[in-house]
Amino acid sequence: MPIAGMAYAPFLFWDGRKDSLWAQALGPLESPVEHGGSRAQYAHTVAAFHRAEYEQLFGPMPDLHGIPATAGPVPDPLAAKNWKAMTDAQRDAVTSVYVNIGKAIAAYERKIQYGPSRFDRYVDALLENGTAPKHVLTADETAGLKLFLGKANCIQCHNGPLLTNNEFHNTGIAPGPTPDHGRMTGARDVLTDEFNCRSRWSDAKPEQCAELDFLVTNAPELERAFKVPSLRNVANRAPYMHAGQRATLEEVVAHYNQAPPAPSGHSELQPLKLNATEVRQLVAFLRALSGPTHAP
Repeated sequence: MPIAGMAYAPFLFWDGRKDSLWAQALGPLESPVEHGGSRAQYAHTVAAFHRAEYEQLFGPMPDLHGIPATAGPVPDPLAAKNWKAMTDAQRDAVTSVYVNIGKAIAAYERKIQYGPSRFDRYVDALLENGTAPKHVLTADETAGLKLFLGKANCIQCHNGPLLTNNEFHNTGIAPGPTPDHGRMTGARDVLTDEFNCRSRWSDAKPEQCAELDFLVTNAPELERAFKVPSLRNVANRAPYMHAGQRATLEEVVAHYNQAPPAPSGHSELQPLKLNATEVRQLVAFLRALSGPTHAP
């Protein structure tokens, strides 16, 4: 799942279990299969090496005297034990620094944006001149664009400036290495998330959290529904699907073309009946969506 442009997404992760960039950024920091740290560890690191920058942005650093080197609500037994032994005030002090780390990361991530692809240049020329330019896309790429909009029906989910509707769909993809119910669990998780939009750590106003008010959590169509990713720069992001089940764009298109039954829940796919030439053309168009990524 790309970071570029995700400042405009209402939910993050494949299952949408986070509802802001700053909350999303915190997840990997304490995940035992990613950074594997604890929030007390991060707070001490910031205090030791980035105190001046932190205080310039967020005000005085909380007093971390007496806070263990590692502590947090994580699977690590020592960190979890230390976290439980701390006072509420100590836990709040550590968590405030931890949250601000996420907000600093999010401020940077908001600046990561996509630059124009050849497809963008094609659209710009079409809008400016009223006719399709002849030398921006190849014949196969142009044919793939027509399939994208028409027979292949990609536009149903991959639309808008980022080529995603930011919604969740069951596409019948086989499970990954661990069981995953997709949006069915993600929707529930975000409502109870310690750092969601309505949490005491959020800077959002109540009216900015409307997605949580109307969130559906028990509809059967949420079973194994995963977030629609942006197709910008998609050719650069193999492997594909939520657990990397497809190695190439050709395999992805073949999956949509065949529309196999879902292992659980109900797949929304219908066979596309694309022939080999059309598959090649659609993949060619998807490759034309690549462009630079702008980061500060």
